[in-house]
Amino acid sequence: MFDRKQRQDRSFSSAQEGRKKRRSYAGMPIMCLLLMSFGIPLVSQAPRLKPSARSLECPGGDCPLLQGAPQTAGMRSGFVRLKPGATVGWHTTGQNEESLVILHGQGDVLIEAQEKQSFNAPALAYIPPGTRHNVSNTGKDILEYVYVVAPAARR
Repeated sequence: MFDRKQRQDRSFSSAQEGRKKRRSYAGMPIMCLLLMSFGIPLVSQAPRLKPSARSLECPGGDCPLLQGAPQTAGMRSGFVRLKPGATVGWHTTGQNEESLVILHGQGDVLIEAQEKQSFNAPALAYIPPGTRHNVSNTGKDILEYVYVVAPAARR
């Protein structure tokens, strides 16, 4: 059991702790107002992504539309025009997946060690992550398509 002196000491120290806590929180509203008035966010916030619309007018052969951050959370896209007989060249998008939205023309999607995939516009082609591939224009007209490259979901 505690004697009278020990009980007084304990109640005194718990009362002191309570006052200390109240004092430490007393300035909190003022601190928050100061931080907010100077534009300092209290919580880390990612920048908000903004919707956008873009023209598909492209004077060259490959025109970027979206280039990743800060425009998107990681997706890129572009507009491609290939002359008859031309190719984009063998490449890979690393661990990203890619979709091709074929707007005009005809061609082939060539995927290494696989059979070619032929298409006529309008069409959609999908290329899995880590796949070496090429796109060729096999038609007599210009081939136009939009590519969309995005990070693949981790499994």
